[in-house]
Amino acid sequence: MSDPNTASMHHLNLEQLTKTLTSLFNLYEANRNSNHVHENEAEFHSLYVLLHLGSYSQPMGEPLSVWFRRVSTPVLKSKEMCFARRILRSSQLGNYKDFFCTTAAQATYLQFCIMMPYINEVRALALSCINFGGYKLHPYPLLDLSKHLMIKESDLECFCNSCGLEICTDESGNKLLPTKQTTFSHPKGRFQSYSFLGLQEYESRSEVVGALMGLDGDVTEGVANQ
Repeated sequence: MSDPNTASMHHLNLEQLTKTLTSLFNLYEANRNSNHVHENEAEFHSLYVLLHLGSYSQPMGEPLSVWFRRVSTPVLKSKEMCFARRILRSSQLGNYKDFFCTTAAQATYLQFCIMMPYINEVRALALSCINFGGYKLHPYPLLDLSKHLMIKESDLECFCNSCGLEICTDESGNKLLPTKQTTFSHPKGRFQSYSFLGLQEYESRSEVVGALMGLDGDVTEGVANQ
């Protein structure tokens, strides 16, 4: 996010959403009854974890390692929190296949909205690994790569081009990604919106999904209204 205006808006939206979630957590604790987990409580805690994805912006507040100590055991063991922790771990370890497969299989709508700004970052990481780690004499089939990255083949070709990578075609008409290209680079500014195979129903539910690169206020409003 090299655009100063975009980066500033992204930071402000992150701060606003983090404050909203923190206030909500305080309300949960103030009304805590034994180990009872309130409706949507686990999902909202998972959103806070997912806000720590990405390399460009981190939410305000204490480190996750400290925050986790104060999360109740039932919430920590919930499927929503297990999902968020797995996604964060996959992102940090560069396990892009697990990242996308888990997202497609388990993400809720709100979780997907929070993840949208970071999905293309992971895709770029995957392209970088394949480009620099692949065997030069064996280009990577674009169709296979599109399945791993949960993106349409046509969108993936555009994505590769935006990262400075060229696509070639073999004698059968199949598109391939040649590896060891020295022109790879992250796009200047933010990524444009691309498809996510397996979660098309989420993408079609709201026009805001296409603009979530900045975590627009619709997400914060959605959290507050739950």
